[in-house]
Amino acid sequence: MSHETLDVPLTKTAPTERTRARARAARNRRFLVYGSRGLLLVAVIVLWEVMARAEVIDPFNFSMPSKVWEQMRVWAVDGTAQGSLWEQIWYTLYEALLGWVVGVAGGVVLGITLGRIRFLADVVGPYIKVLNAIPRIVLAPIFLIWFGLGPASKVASAVVLVFFPVFFNAFQGAREVDRNLVANARILGASNRRVTFQVVIPSATSWIFTSLHVSFGFALIGAIVGEYIGATKGLGLLVAASQGTFNAAGVYAAMAILAIVALLTEGLLTFAERRLFKWRPAEPGTEQ
Repeated sequence: MSHETLDVPLTKTAPTERTRARARAARNRRFLVYGSRGLLLVAVIVLWEVMARAEVIDPFNFSMPSKVWEQMRVWAVDGTAQGSLWEQIWYTLYEALLGWVVGVAGGVVLGITLGRIRFLADVVGPYIKVLNAIPRIVLAPIFLIWFGLGPASKVASAVVLVFFPVFFNAFQGAREVDRNLVANARILGASNRRVTFQVVIPSATSWIFTSLHVSFGFALIGAIVGEYIGATKGLGLLVAASQGTFNAAGVYAAMAILAIVALLTEGLLTFAERRLFKWRPAEPGTEQ
């Protein structure tokens, strides 16, 4: 009787084949998605160029990709009226990063604090809602008056744009902590401080990281708007100077550079999130 060996090859090879097939399907889907994204971008650029050259759209107002690329090349090689292009990029990135760090830190600390202390949330909550209802972009001229043309006014604009999305996510994350975990920690003798740092904050981390992707884009917006209103350096000043000279290619070139910076930063945040949350199961559909 040899039936005891019949199932051995099947039990060892079937899961392996399924895993390989699943990985192959996921890899093929990634290639398809990235290829489709690239084709869509190329199609839009080509259509824009053709329509501008055929004067279906006004090339003076809408420019064309070839002129935008030439403007970026000139800035990169010869510099801008305000200095080298890399200096302008770093200036804007510095303001956005500093505003982002300050806004994230303030949002996380206050969000966790109010999420843990209900009385304080009841007292301060209405004021935060009122402040959140104010169009924060209109604060940029006020910050310019307070802090001048230097980076401080741009950092302040970035902070107020970043703070609120991070605050509300941290607050909600603190409120959504599993009560059984908190109760078990208290049974084991954990103090309020230990519960906050060892239970609440780790549980709220995924909520906080969700807001980080959006909030850095807000930080860039705050820095650019502040530079556009008044600055001595930065990409926002390039946009304002190009607009003042009716240089549509310069406006689009600055926007393209901003988009590249934002995409690179988003990639770094996504990489950091995946490294920190390797334990978290993939969302449904991401392995398809």
